[in-house]
Amino acid sequence: MAVMGLSVSGGTVFTILLISRLLERSMLSAEVKEGEILPPTIQRLMKGYNKYLRPFFDNGPVTVGMSLDIASIDTISEINMDYTATIFLRQRWTDERLVFEGNKSLSLDGRLVELLWVPDTFIVDSKKSFLHDITVENRLIRIFPNGTVLYALRITTTVACNMDLTKYPMDKQTCTLQLESWGYNINDVMFYWTRGNESVSGLESLQLAQYTVEGHYTSVSEAIYETGCYPKLVFHFELKRNILYFILETYVPSSLLVVLSWVSFWISLSSVPARICIGVTTVLTMTTLMMGARTSLPNANCFIKAIDVYLGICFSFIFGALIEYAVAHFCTLSHTNSHMLMYAHQIHDFDDEINGIVTTISSHSNRAKRRKETAAIPSPAPATTELSVSQSSPSSSKPKPEASPPEPTNWCLTVLDTLCKVLHSINCCHVENPHHIDNYSRVTFPLSFVIVNLLYWTYYLYF
Repeated sequence: MAVMGLSVSGGTVFTILLISRLLERSMLSAEVKEGEILPPTIQRLMKGYNKYLRPFFDNGPVTVGMSLDIASIDTISEINMDYTATIFLRQRWTDERLVFEGNKSLSLDGRLVELLWVPDTFIVDSKKSFLHDITVENRLIRIFPNGTVLYALRITTTVACNMDLTKYPMDKQTCTLQLESWGYNINDVMFYWTRGNESVSGLESLQLAQYTVEGHYTSVSEAIYETGCYPKLVFHFELKRNILYFILETYVPSSLLVVLSWVSFWISLSSVPARICIGVTTVLTMTTLMMGARTSLPNANCFIKAIDVYLGICFSFIFGALIEYAVAHFCTLSHTNSHMLMYAHQIHDFDDEINGIVTTISSHSNRAKRRKETAAIPSPAPATTELSVSQSSPSSSKPKPEASPPEPTNWCLTVLDTLCKVLHSINCCHVENPHHIDNYSRVTFPLSFVIVNLLYWTYYLYF
C-alpha cells in the first residue's frame, strides 16, 4: 500500500510539471507572436518601457497641452440644467523614453494605447460620458521623433451647467467644460491650452435650436482639494437664447387674449351671458397657457422668471376686465334702485301734496257751510252759538285723520333714501352713470397695458 501511494504521488507531481511546462511554452510563443506584430522601431521603444511611471519621473512635472474640437451640442436642458456635447479631446506631452531617429511620426493603432502612459484627465462636471467604440474605439496615438505623443479621443458627455433663469426667455447662459487630472497633482502634471483661446474650435459652425453661441474663452486654474492641488483647464462659452420662438408661442397669444377680453367693453351691460362668456373663456384660456409655458421649466424653482411676470400681467388684465363688468353691473343695479327710491319718494311727496290740497278744500267747504248755518240761526242765543261752534268743531277736524303719520313702508323708503344720501356725501359706491365705467375702461385698460409692456421690455432687455 505504501508503494502504491508513492507511485500515485509521483504521477501527480509529474502531471503538474508537464502542465506548467506547456503553459510556459504557450506564453513564450505568445510573446514571440506579439513581437512579430510590432514593428522593429516600436519594439525598441517598448523595450524596458514602464507604462506605470509618468515621463520625467524624477525630473519635475510633465506638461500636457490640450485642445478641443466641439463636434456638436446635442441638447441643452433647463429642467436638468445640463448640456450634452460630442467633443474631440486632444492631448500632447513629451515622453523622453519614446525618442527615436527619423523625421516621420508613427501613427499607431488605438488599441496600443494600453502599452503607453497617458494622462488621467477627466471632465469635472460630467454626469454621464462614454467613449465611442464603433467600429473600434475612437482613439488616436501618434508618436513624433522628439518623443512627443498625440493622444486624441472622441467623447460624448453630459455636463452640468448652472443656469440663472431669472430673465428666461431673454436670458444668457454661461456654461463651462472643466478638465482636471484625477491622481497627479501640480507637482507631477501641468496642463495648458496649446493655442490659448484658439485651442477650441467648431463653435462657429454649430446650429442650435434655441441658442446662439455669442463667445467663448479659455482659462487655466488649479483645483484645491483635501488631497492637494490639481491642474485644471476651463473652457467657457456663452449662449444667448433666441426669443422669436417664445414670442410666437407665448407672448403673442397671451397679448391677444388680453385684447380679446377688452371686447366686452363694447357690449351692452344688459348682455350678461355674452360678457360673462368672454370673461370666463379668456381667464380659462390664459390659465391653460400659463400651465403650458411652465412644463419646459424646472418644477422646483426658487426664482421668478420673466415669462412668469408677463403671463401674470396678462392674467391680471384679463381678470380685471371680468371684475370691471361685475362692478359696472352692480352699479347699474344700484343706480336703478336709487332711481326707484327717488321715484317712490316723489310719489310720496305728491301724495302728501294731494292730501294737503284735499284737506284745504274740505276746510274751505266746511267754513262756508258753517257761515250759512250761522246766518240761519238767531243771534240772541249764545248757548246755541256755543253749541253750534262745538258742533262745527268736529266737522272742521274731519280732514285731520287724512294727514296721519306715514305708514311703515314709507318709513323704510325714507331710511333708504337717507342712507343713499349719506353714501353720496362721502362719495362711496356712487356712480352718476354706470355706462361711463365702460367708456373709461376702453381707454384706461389699453393705455395701461401699453405702458406696462414698455416698462417690462425695457427692464428685461436693457437691465
